[in-house]
Amino acid sequence: MGDIKNVLVLCTGNSARSVLGEVLINELGKGRFRAFSAGSQPTGTPNPFAVELLDGLGYDTSYVRSKSWDEFSGEGAVQMDYVITVCSSAAGETCPYWAGAPLSAHWGIPDPTGAGETDEENRSAFRLAHVRMKARVEAFLALPLEDMDTAAQKKALTQIGSELEGAA
Repeated sequence: MGDIKNVLVLCTGNSARSVLGEVLINELGKGRFRAFSAGSQPTGTPNPFAVELLDGLGYDTSYVRSKSWDEFSGEGAVQMDYVITVCSSAAGETCPYWAGAPLSAHWGIPDPTGAGETDEENRSAFRLAHVRMKARVEAFLALPLEDMDTAAQKKALTQIGSELEGAA
């Protein structure tokens, strides 16, 4: 694959799961993929448990911010090759027009935000969300995308979201 492919990871708040996806695709897919994340109703800041976890794993989070998906639609926006939703509410929303008609899929993962009553329970929920997101990203990165037609890519992306542990 000669060109770096752009991936947009969407969630409603763009603070937890989509941030995990963005960072993992950027770190693990370096040189092949460039990921972004956004939300339909961004919270304004990434979840501190997400940032703490990613920082603790040695990933660069300096660029991570919670932003609207409007930044990635319309004239002048970065053209996406893939759009991945990671929460059911974002998957069910009417998305903006994405230039270039990117392939889209849903990789639902239960929301770790507020999953526990204590900080340690919340950290545990984020660790589980990370493990599930990493499995999906690794499955995506293992696909021979350059040898697959559009229909085969769409099918494979959909299977990643529906067949891996913790699909929501």
